Order: sequence, then structure tokens, then C-alpha cells
Amino acid sequence: MTTTETPAPSPEKDPAGKRRFVLAVAGAALLTALVTALLTNIFQHKQEAKNSYIRFVNVTEETTDPAPWGVNWPREFDTYKLTSRPSRTRFGGHGGSEALPREKADQSPWLQRAFAGYAFAIDYRDRRGHAYMLADQEMTRRVTERSQPGSCLHCHSSVIPTYRRLGEGDVMKGFEALGRLSYAQAHAEVVKTGSMNPLIEGAAQTARHADGAHPVSCVDCHDPATMQLRVTRPGFIRGIAALMAHLGKPDYEPNRDATRQEMRTFVCAQCHVEYYCGPKTTLFFPWTNGLKVEEIEATYDATRFPPEGGEKEGHRFYDWKHAETGAELLKAQHPEFELYSQGVHARAGVACADCHMPYERQGATKVSDHWVRSPLLNVARACQPCHAVSEDELRLRAETIQSRNFALLERGGAALLEMLGAIKDAKAAGAKEEQLAPALELHRKAQWRLDFIAAENSMGFHAPQESARVLAEAIDYARQAEITALKLLPKAAGAPK
Repeated sequence: MTTTETPAPSPEKDPAGKRRFVLAVAGAALLTALVTALLTNIFQHKQEAKNSYIRFVNVTEETTDPAPWGVNWPREFDTYKLTSRPSRTRFGGHGGSEALPREKADQSPWLQRAFAGYAFAIDYRDRRGHAYMLADQEMTRRVTERSQPGSCLHCHSSVIPTYRRLGEGDVMKGFEALGRLSYAQAHAEVVKTGSMNPLIEGAAQTARHADGAHPVSCVDCHDPATMQLRVTRPGFIRGIAALMAHLGKPDYEPNRDATRQEMRTFVCAQCHVEYYCGPKTTLFFPWTNGLKVEEIEATYDATRFPPEGGEKEGHRFYDWKHAETGAELLKAQHPEFELYSQGVHARAGVACADCHMPYERQGATKVSDHWVRSPLLNVARACQPCHAVSEDELRLRAETIQSRNFALLERGGAALLEMLGAIKDAKAAGAKEEQLAPALELHRKAQWRLDFIAAENSMGFHAPQESARVLAEAIDYARQAEITALKLLPKAAGAPK
């Protein structure tokens, strides 16, 4: 048996086959073009990622004005300029005009009496963005109506070149020298060192410093030669070394020993911390015994001012004496780093920049958002990369934590006022200084803990359980002080036995 093969029809005699042939050729050509385009795109993106910027302008250790840096790094500079915009959450920030923010006492009236006799009683406002950090300091009544030391500029200005100049090349010596000057004298020195360009084109006039003084700028966190993150503030460098020595790591140098992820927190911790910057001694971060509220308190209690007027030893550390009670009190600044360090995000290795300066993709380049602000204003990029939950749910969780801590804070404020009234009554009734001493020590403990949370800018969110613990202790100490003072009143006045 034989088989006969039927020859395939030629394309000319088979129109359907001809169409299939043309389509196959066209498809192959299209596929080749698509693959070529994809490979070209991948190559271009790799080149973009490899060369994320071009240096058009030379920036150095002396370039405190951010504008020249913005020529080389426009993406970051564009978002940095946004810090001049109002941004507000329920428990912090500036709400909407170019005027100074509202007083914190508008929301918590007890603050004014709590700070009686101290500059914070006359002017204590909500924060604004980084663009205003120097302008707001220059205009606060705490500076214009009260004498302040030059060390206040440690965190509010791009001050390192001034330190270097005053210290003849030694930043630490310049840091100590500037701190011995008055605020006005120190500010004049910063202006003398600074560059001459305005901070931000188009921002409010109060945020401009054409005279040469600038708020914290690019050079404070980035090496101008390599753009690597680094810390520059002498207070932090000394403070973190003391903390690490306490933790069993002597000879710690953050720019040498910190990981990149740690540095993404440390650059913020240069300023968002508790510190002393008063006139009686060089500015310092009180981390010798640790970062918890009672550990910082122990450092302050063990610290003595330099002797004065023939004293054998200096007086125990305090920020001011309360105008009503005479208690020697501590004033918390803004201990964000300390409180964050007790929270779950720190335990998980999340850095400050992960939430407050989240990354975004611009082409092939991953850019850190320099509009430093609350994560609640940027939930999608700040929170959702780690939390697979809706924006509304995440926002509700944060606000619930903050509301609970605010309620505890207000309870603490009420307890503090009643304590002040009891001590004042005891003094009026003739209680002697030695009799009042126990109540005044409790006043110091209560107000320090209450202020630690009030001054911290997350309203407890950075470490909710730690914040609640600290506020509970504040309320307890205030009530103990109240009872101690009431016992000094005549029994006819209804004092407890």
C-alpha cells in the first residue's frame, strides 16, 4: 500500500495561509521591537539609578544655604521647601496662616500656671515646619523678652561652620565658645558665618534669612562630598557616646560605628531630644544613665552646676524655681528620640525617616521625602508599606492612642493645679522651708513626668504604654505632694491626719 502526499498550496493559491504568514512575520517583528524597548528601558533605568544626580554646583562644609544643594538634588529640595506649608493634626502643628501658631495653653490652660516664673509661661506655641525653626525662635517672646544663651542655636540653625570658625577649626571648642555668649551675640556670629542667599523662594518672609542665618540645612545631615548621612551636632555626639558607654560600648563614634538604618534615626535625634541649654553650663544631653524618664531624672539629680560665690560645690541641677511653690524644677524640651526608643517601632528597627520621610519612586530613582511631617498626613507611604490595613483604620488607631494619652495628660494637669494650691496654702499658713521640702521634691518629680509627655510631639504615640506609665506616675506624685502639703495645714482647715 502506498500513500501519496498532497503538496501544500502556495501562498498565492491559499489566501488564508498568506495572511497567517504575514501575521507571523509582523508578530515576530513586534515582539522583537517590544523586547528591544524593554531592554533599552531597563538599561536606561539602571543608568538613572546608578547616576541619581549630577553636580552642577560645588557644595562644601560651609554651604549652609540649602538652595545650592537644591541645584544638584532638586527632587529632595522641592520637598524640603514644602516644610514652609502649614500642616496640622489633631494634637499638633500649625493650622493655616503665616502668623505664629497658637499657644499650647489655648488647649491646655494649666500649662501657664505650671510654668509660673519661667519663660514658657509667657510664650509656648505649637510647632511649625523646619523652614520656620529659626524664624520662630527669633520671634518668640521667650527670646525677645527674656535673656537666653547662645546654645539655643545648637538645634535651630545651621551652626557648625560657626562652631568651626570660633574654635579655629575645632568644632567642640567653638560649640563651647558660642554657648557662653548671649543669644543676640551668638546669632550675630551665625549670621557672620552664613551664606547670603534666601532660604526658600516664595515662602513667608519670616522664613527667609537673607542675612546669612539658616535653619537646619542639608549640610547638617549629609556629607557634601559623598552625600552619606552623618551627624554633626556636638551635643548629640557627646550624648550618644555617654549612652553607649552606659550600655557597655565605650569609645563609640556614631559616624564610624552606626549602621545606615541607625543613622536614619540619629540625624533626627541630633535635635528632637531632651537637653539642657541654659546659661550655667555647656549644653548637654542627659543620657549618662539611659533614656527613660527616671534615668534622665537621675542624671539631672546627680548633676551640679559650677560653684558660685565661694561655694564648695555647685548647686544641684534645676531649670528654674517655680514662682508659687519655690520648687527647683526640670523643664523637658521635646524628647521624641527618648520616647520613641521605648516603643514598638524602635524595637522593630523602624527609623524616624521611615515614617516621617518615607521613600517614593520618581522614575527609577528612590527619593526620600524631605517634607518632614506627621505620618498621619501621609498614611499611604508612611504606614501602609508595613501595615496592610486601610488608611482610615490606621489613622483611627493612632488617634485613639493619642486621645487616651491626652486625657491622662489633662488629668495630670488637674492634679498638678490642685497640688500647687495645696502647697501655696501651706506656705500661707506658715509652713517652714524644711517642712515643705518633701512636697517640693514630689512637685519636681510630678511636673518632670507630666512635662516629659506634654513636650514630646507625638502625644504618646511613639510609645503608648510607656507614655501612660509616665503620666500615671505624674498623677500619683502630684497627689502625694498635695496630701503632704495638706498635712501642714491647721487641722481646723480640714487637713488629713
